[in-house]
Amino acid sequence: MTTLTAPPKTAPSPSRSRTSTAAGSWKRRLPLLPALVFTIVVTQLPFVATLVISTLQWNILKPGERHFVGLSNFRFVFTDERLRTAVLNTVVLTASVVIISVVLGLGLAMLLDRRFAGRGLARTMLIAPFLVMPVAAALLWKHAIYNPDYGLLNGTLNAVWRLFGAANGPTVDWVSSYPMPAVVISLVWQWTPFMMLILLAGLQAQPGDVLEAARMDGASATQTFRHITLPHLRQYIELGVLLGTIYVVQTFDAVYTITQGGPGSQTTNLPYEIYLTMFRKYEYGQAAAAGVVVVLGSIVIATFALRTIASLFREEVSR
Repeated sequence: MTTLTAPPKTAPSPSRSRTSTAAGSWKRRLPLLPALVFTIVVTQLPFVATLVISTLQWNILKPGERHFVGLSNFRFVFTDERLRTAVLNTVVLTASVVIISVVLGLGLAMLLDRRFAGRGLARTMLIAPFLVMPVAAALLWKHAIYNPDYGLLNGTLNAVWRLFGAANGPTVDWVSSYPMPAVVISLVWQWTPFMMLILLAGLQAQPGDVLEAARMDGASATQTFRHITLPHLRQYIELGVLLGTIYVVQTFDAVYTITQGGPGSQTTNLPYEIYLTMFRKYEYGQAAAAGVVVVLGSIVIATFALRTIASLFREEVSR
């Protein structure tokens, strides 16, 4: 009597398995295609157009003289005295705002990390400046605080002078006398809550057992902060610095609203200089070249920021 045996199962060929895997991956990615197309249309096509314009000598007041100049506009960006001044002002403005905001944000984060009555209300009040529109914040500082006639600063000075018997205190035009500090202070007021939120998240992510062990070993608050808290916050501080740099280097609202780059180009940063080149000098090619340089610099900074974020995620997963 003969027995029937089932035919042996054949393993799927490698080419068929690769095809099925590719088809499955495309099915998973297909819903993301509209978002990808929208992102390319909104971000990449304008950037490509900017690259093309940056290679042209194009002044709207001379429509018949538009022609290709290659990298001449980029050479102009790196050699023009006004743009060098704008780069220096951008570095000073960005470094000042980011450093002061991180220091103040760290202090506020350490205060809010403690338990006290009304902590929720205090957090909401301290976050509020970051939620104000940039133009509205700049107008607030320019008119309500810096104005020499009815601003809060001069009003406070006059009140203090009257306490000591003087008729009136000094009248200081803060924007004209101290243009760069005026812009820096307004931006610090707006960006300190952002740094505070990042560092507060870092403080609340500290392992409690390590802090408890430090207290049990007799470590003081200063020693605990220096040897435990600060090393733990290093990556959060780096993240705040990198993200703050990306945003502050693009500041236009405060400079345009408070000082309009003056007096004497003392606060003209790169975004405002690009605006002047585009809408005052009508040099489209030079403005596009300067914009490309700013974008490439921001991409470099953003790369470091993404690496820092990735390292934070890896650290959280490994715990």
